[in-house]
Amino acid sequence: MLSVLRRAAAGRLAVVPLLLFVAVAFGIPAVAMAHGAFYTNTATSAPGTASTFTTGNITASLQGGYLTALTGSVKLSAVSALIGTVGGLLLAQAVVTSRFKALRHAVLSASGVLANFGGVPLAFAFIATLGNAGVLTTHLHLKDAGWSLYTFWGLTLVYLYFLVPLMVLSVLPSLDGLRRQWREAAQNNGATLWQYWRHVALPVLAPSLLGGFVLLFGTAFAAYATAAAMVGASVPLITLQIANALNGNVAADASNVALAMSLDMVVIAALVMVVYLPLQRRSARWLV
Repeated sequence: MLSVLRRAAAGRLAVVPLLLFVAVAFGIPAVAMAHGAFYTNTATSAPGTASTFTTGNITASLQGGYLTALTGSVKLSAVSALIGTVGGLLLAQAVVTSRFKALRHAVLSASGVLANFGGVPLAFAFIATLGNAGVLTTHLHLKDAGWSLYTFWGLTLVYLYFLVPLMVLSVLPSLDGLRRQWREAAQNNGATLWQYWRHVALPVLAPSLLGGFVLLFGTAFAAYATAAAMVGASVPLITLQIANALNGNVAADASNVALAMSLDMVVIAALVMVVYLPLQRRSARWLV
């Protein structure tokens, strides 16, 4: 009994460094962000004036151009995450059913690299390829057909470059968890391939797919460098608005409004996670 208690105590102590890291890396910035979002900025106040509680920053972050940028980011993230989820699932399923192990290793290696390839280099690569004077744009005369990379759908295409590989890495373990006996049982009972996926595979994979969608949504929602280097202000995004507010490009000093917009992003991410977590626990009963 004493040894069990000692092992339990040692297990709790082992978690302490992780909790300290989370508190320092995430807790302190979150508290500072929440404080700044609900208080006035002392830098713009009269000398000796203390900051006061206010909801004006939150109200301002949900009005005008800020609200347009927030809805634009949600729309862009949802659309790109949905397309990335479907595309990643199809690619991962093709890898799982392939008989060539070299293909699996190649796809996984490429996905690991491409999932982390973003920012200014990615924007430059697409501008050189599909921009107004890009190689493909010029040779295929895409500009005459109305194509423009610097639009909502152009940015969606760029985001899919790293979202689809990220989805492949996320959903591949779940596809490996689908038991062959389930498909054989469905076939023995006269089910078609579509019926198997509709009534067996997709319900089991649904929590994992939703988890992948949440991951892709959060990645696209927080992306900044690629959009800033490629579209600038032509596509309204909340991350670009936060940068403009911090740099004073929108108002003389809107840093507290920028913190309020950041809090809006945290709230949206939290709401998405609330939907995901119960379904993830449900899928754990099957994919073991």
